[in-house]
Amino acid sequence: MSVRRAITALTAAGVAVATISGATSATAGERHHPSGAVAFDRVATYPVFENRPAGEDPATPTVAEISAVSPDGRTLIHTDALARRIGFLDISRADRPRGLGTLSLAQLGNAEDEPTSVAVVGKYVLVVVNTSSSYTEPSGRLDVIELASRERVASFDLGGQPDSIAISKDQRYAAIAIENERDEEATPPGGEEGDLPQAPGGFVQIVDLTGKTPAGWRLRPVALTGADGSALPALVQAGLAAPTDPEPEYVSINSRNQLVVTLQENNGVALIDLPTGRITRVFSAGTATVSGIDTEKDGVIDLTGGITDVPREPDAVAWVDDRYLATANEGDWRGGTRGWSVFDSRTGRVAWDAGNSFERLAVTYGLHNEDRAGKKGTEPEGVAVAEYDGVRYAFVGSERSNFVAVYDLSNPTRPVFEQILPTTNGPEGLLPIPSRGLLAISSEEDDASVNVRASVSLYQLGKGTPAFPSIVSGTDRAGTPIGWGALGALSAVPGKRDQLYSVTDAAYGQTQILTIDAKRTPAVITGALAVQDATGTPVGYDAEGIFARPQGGFWLAVEGAKGSENKLVRLDAAGITRQTVPLPTDVAAGLAKQGLEGVTATTDRQGREIVWVAVQRELSTDPTGVVRLGRYDVTAGTWSWFGYRLGSTSVPGDWMGLSEITVVGDRLAVIERDKLNGPAAAVKRIYTVPLPGAAATGPLKVLPKTLAVDVLPALRATNGWTQEKLEGLTVAGNGEVYAITDNDAVQDATGETVLLRLGSSGKIFGRS
Repeated sequence: MSVRRAITALTAAGVAVATISGATSATAGERHHPSGAVAFDRVATYPVFENRPAGEDPATPTVAEISAVSPDGRTLIHTDALARRIGFLDISRADRPRGLGTLSLAQLGNAEDEPTSVAVVGKYVLVVVNTSSSYTEPSGRLDVIELASRERVASFDLGGQPDSIAISKDQRYAAIAIENERDEEATPPGGEEGDLPQAPGGFVQIVDLTGKTPAGWRLRPVALTGADGSALPALVQAGLAAPTDPEPEYVSINSRNQLVVTLQENNGVALIDLPTGRITRVFSAGTATVSGIDTEKDGVIDLTGGITDVPREPDAVAWVDDRYLATANEGDWRGGTRGWSVFDSRTGRVAWDAGNSFERLAVTYGLHNEDRAGKKGTEPEGVAVAEYDGVRYAFVGSERSNFVAVYDLSNPTRPVFEQILPTTNGPEGLLPIPSRGLLAISSEEDDASVNVRASVSLYQLGKGTPAFPSIVSGTDRAGTPIGWGALGALSAVPGKRDQLYSVTDAAYGQTQILTIDAKRTPAVITGALAVQDATGTPVGYDAEGIFARPQGGFWLAVEGAKGSENKLVRLDAAGITRQTVPLPTDVAAGLAKQGLEGVTATTDRQGREIVWVAVQRELSTDPTGVVRLGRYDVTAGTWSWFGYRLGSTSVPGDWMGLSEITVVGDRLAVIERDKLNGPAAAVKRIYTVPLPGAAATGPLKVLPKTLAVDVLPALRATNGWTQEKLEGLTVAGNGEVYAITDNDAVQDATGETVLLRLGSSGKIFGRS
């Protein structure tokens, strides 16, 4: 499927302007990797906290930002600014990366020194380190570390605060962006808080990698301002907003030793000839007008918004070839166009722009971050270009939606979308390793309190169907991707062998029932039904369970922030609320915020409907470790209750609970899970209990449970961050068992949704 957009590129005073509208998303049936196609597939995810120094608390923040690799492609080195160190990984076995320890940069300087980027030249690791004491007195150094011994063999004063580093293909030059970044809390004369200009201005350091040892290397600064701090004519003529404060951000070098450097806050791009150190061109990245995107944080994925004449403000940049260059238009304080662009370096004009397509990829793959809709959306931050087996690929990373999009760049001005790679939170470093057919992605978000940990993920190029995606959305009649996420429930569609229903929860302001075609691989969301209250107004239920009634309509299990808000809701086929059933007062009073989590039902030959619900955690009045299964007789309007005994884990702070319930013959199948994810995940299981034939009387009877299947191996088989919320389960009309994970709408979670095809009901549950 081609992500192509015809654009009108206008240039005036060196400013490139593009207007992009319409839908250019990846839709169902379009290049989701038919079997046998070449694709990248994730083979490992390594949590970098596992590589911490001995004795360090595992909850201590530790990240992986920018990474580099040894010449043999077997040792990966990454920066960790939070911990003031660099980390080493053995990736000789791509499917089994192994920690090789860390090196403290602070111990080579002082406790506040932060590595900002890293590169490798032969047997040396080049680490750029921010040593600034303040924004007005920026400083930094280049440390040269021998890879084998991890000893520092040279160090150079960079004369300012560094950001990124790049090495020329012939390894004659290194180039470092000396950003001297602005203080977001400072107010320059006549400006606003955080505004430009803020002296001193940044520049570029060229390192001539000459001589037999690093001792022979020399630095050549390339000024981007006059000696007195005045603006250079080239920057003024390009129309930069603050040419006395260029703010260089990211660097890349082509085979002709031409350097490109982005001036992000100035929305500019500069070209420098490395042998001479001469600035050859400066141009504005221009503005873009983009329609068909979500621009409001309102709990609704609404792709009818737009942005007008917004500066691209590119972050990362990569040469496509010796003429064209690609930018990731993350934006900073004035802009960000939610996509990426290809520029012609000879003219400074836009040769191609992603328009709304990058943002719509996030929606299609369930990775839309509604929390960021009103800001910069997906925030494409990183871009890398590399050739694998004769095919040139671009990799573009979304900082806020946790994915990397892969494009075929065989034609630099007509990129073709290939696939999405799921990542852990905040993908920062994109490292192609073509010699081994690998791609490494390092992530910068780390918060042990919510089990979001930084990692290095490895992807292998090969034939076959990658594990991700397992579910995507199709488009509506207008060609717009169907927005989705937080799929915490499943139900079979009566009379449809291969179709499923799911429902969104409180992560969104409006509840939707989604129809899933599970016959296709990946499964495709083909329709969305808005849930409405009794007046026909769209409503936002915290729907944690759904059951499609054979007689028409639906039951929803609705959870609440407190016990009294838990209820059963019956909808008609149009999604309108027709009945609300509260929990008994004593049951509601015993619940905290974890309440109803699943619903299913049976109807006998006489038409008597019995609804079953699963309560996630114990009532305060019940024994520890015993949760409730509820039986609601629709005709009689009465509740009765049965007990279910949970297992346990030995992890402090963990808790166990139920996530789903469904009828399987003469039994009830439930999901029992822990609160853990990633490498700590321990319990993701499906059990069955006998289906009681009558209402319960007397003391709470605990039903005997039987393990049907341990789902944890299937979740780990994705080679990603093992998902916490295994929450949906059903048996489709075709007799196949499906389970799904809730991605929490990309909040404190990777955002990846896993739809599991566990096998036939007979295989999983036996014959009833």
